[in-house]
Amino acid sequence: MSRPPKTHLIRDTNDRAALDLMLSNGPVTKTRLGELVGLSKVTAGQLLTRLGERGLVEVVGVQQGGRGPNAALYGVVPSAGYVAALHIGPDQITASVADITGTELATGALDPHEASDPVEAVRATVADATRSAGITMSQLRCLSIGTPGMIDPRTGDIRFANDLPDWRAGVLADLRRTFQRPILIENDVNLAGLAEQSAGASHGVKDSVLAWIDRGLGLAVIVDGRLHRGAGGGAGEIGYLAVPGASTPHGTDSPQHAAFQSLVSVEAMDTLSRAFGLSGSGVDCVRAAADGNPDAEPFLEELARRLALGLAGICVVLDPELCVLAGEVGRAGGSVLAARVQKAIAALGPNVPTVVPTEISGDPVLRGALQIGLDTARDEVFTHQG
Repeated sequence: MSRPPKTHLIRDTNDRAALDLMLSNGPVTKTRLGELVGLSKVTAGQLLTRLGERGLVEVVGVQQGGRGPNAALYGVVPSAGYVAALHIGPDQITASVADITGTELATGALDPHEASDPVEAVRATVADATRSAGITMSQLRCLSIGTPGMIDPRTGDIRFANDLPDWRAGVLADLRRTFQRPILIENDVNLAGLAEQSAGASHGVKDSVLAWIDRGLGLAVIVDGRLHRGAGGGAGEIGYLAVPGASTPHGTDSPQHAAFQSLVSVEAMDTLSRAFGLSGSGVDCVRAAADGNPDAEPFLEELARRLALGLAGICVVLDPELCVLAGEVGRAGGSVLAARVQKAIAALGPNVPTVVPTEISGDPVLRGALQIGLDTARDEVFTHQG
């Protein structure tokens, strides 16, 4: 006699909830798991037996200090699945391989010019990283990729990427044919925004934006706790934003030298720093000003004014609670630049978010890619294991 569908659904829901709890909270005892999921100790034991038979959960230790016998601690089996995450940049491809618990096992890097096409570049980078991790590519449950450019939210494929001309529509299908497993591609700034929301300055904030100020410009938009991509994946392409003092991209062969990005890109800051008689790169001057160099003070003030020209308009439309300054410039300017930008926004409009620097160290794009990859890999493991 088959199990009623409703009973099967409840069981699977409880099993997945238990798995997610152990992934987020670490090992738990049978009693504690029952309390967290809302099950009796007997039912929690049956649940753990099922997950153990599927190779998803194992005893990882004992909890000491209680009045009775030491209780077994149950945790997720790390080798139940693996994920590879990549950050594709114009000058370097970096990769991270992690087990299903999110523990990073190895990293890898490749000059994208060493490979003949995007698929080969991904394959070579992933092969190196998995080899360093001591696993095979066949053990990967998911591959997630962060890349500059627009991603079509309907297909998940790349629409275009100015800095990566070989990455074009159709590359997602090519990757899926090669790897024969779930492949995710997401805009790099969106991934930085997700990483910030998960473990950075915007954690717990429902409405926020992350302004990426680096070689290029971008904006990650979080509305009501969810990433907003736009109808065609173009939400946040603020480099094209028309602002006072800059020409429009229309009719120019160099859109990167027009609109908002012409005022505040890394290249524009190099020019600006020289105009103020400073030596070194624009980013170096931002860092020097943030460290208290009085000679760089006027330069930083002008940069904050320029940033506010674009961000104030965004705040009028979206009214975010928080604006995070990220990328190389946001990190270099820290809280000093953030405070000046907030003051400059307040002078331009009624909506003034709290402006703060990023709190994510390392590569936020890679961290965001790993985050979405783990979500998919865990779905794969739970659905298909056993």
